[in-house]
Amino acid sequence: MKALVVHGLDGPSAIRFDDVDEPPSDGKVLIEVRAAGVCYPDLLLTQGRYQARAQPPFVPGSEVAGLVVHAPDGSGFSAGDRVQAVVGLGAYAQRVAVDPGAVWRLPDELDFAEGAALLANHQTAHFALHRRAGLTAGETVLVLGSAGGVGSAAVQVATALGARVIAGVHRRGADEFVRGLGSDGIVPLHDGWLDRVREVTSGRGVDVVVDPVGGALFDDAVRALAPEGRLIVLGFAGGAIPQVKVNRLLLRNVSVVGAGWGEFLRTRPQALAETAQALQAFVARGLRPPVTRRFPLAEGAQALLDLEAGTVLGKAVLVTEG
Repeated sequence: MKALVVHGLDGPSAIRFDDVDEPPSDGKVLIEVRAAGVCYPDLLLTQGRYQARAQPPFVPGSEVAGLVVHAPDGSGFSAGDRVQAVVGLGAYAQRVAVDPGAVWRLPDELDFAEGAALLANHQTAHFALHRRAGLTAGETVLVLGSAGGVGSAAVQVATALGARVIAGVHRRGADEFVRGLGSDGIVPLHDGWLDRVREVTSGRGVDVVVDPVGGALFDDAVRALAPEGRLIVLGFAGGAIPQVKVNRLLLRNVSVVGAGWGEFLRTRPQALAETAQALQAFVARGLRPPVTRRFPLAEGAQALLDLEAGTVLGKAVLVTEG
């Protein structure tokens, strides 16, 4: 079969579209890949910068949707079933073998690309907002970097949970895209953005900030919180890892909370199925992952380069013929 293989930790330029052996599937669900999600950890893996390192050669990719080729007895799956799945590595291929516990039926409402897009980013957003932030309906959420993969998912999930959502946007030309996600307002993340947040919240601030960006935005993000507000740290796409001045947390009764979805799953793997079920309920109510770019599987290196360059709004997906 064909797969995208990382031959060195030099970024997407070290990826080749190669012939490889089909993965061993004893005790696993073998899936014919129709779509594979492109996410930021995939890019970091190709550069050797992700916390979980992989040694070349390896096939990246953790999000997949496709058709079951065969499945072990008792798994609940049969050949031909439409499914979506999470796999540690190997999704950038024509076939992938996945543990049955990380496979779910693909909702009828979604095509394969949308199914692959409803995984890492939306699961992270749901974990951050529902479990770590304890978001309740009627609260106000500010999402920084809302045009990106995790940010756009956070806008959708917060909306589905009944929150009022303010989308923080730093990319030119992204306003229309972000507005279509369901946000209630848009704040450009340039000088003076904190004043604008205070203005649209009548001076109160927001109950939750979702921050996948870090860097220079962090200090003002803390200031944007209302009393007893929570800032959820998801990553550092802005580059720098900020420092917390804890006296601000004490004096204003606010919290800075980490949301490491992958690390959480190491100790509570059953949360994967729980979160997938919650997201599928949102799909039944109308949520559709924002797939804005579809690349042929062979062009996966270019998809990662575009992700790195910041030219992908929402979610990019690799698709196979079939």
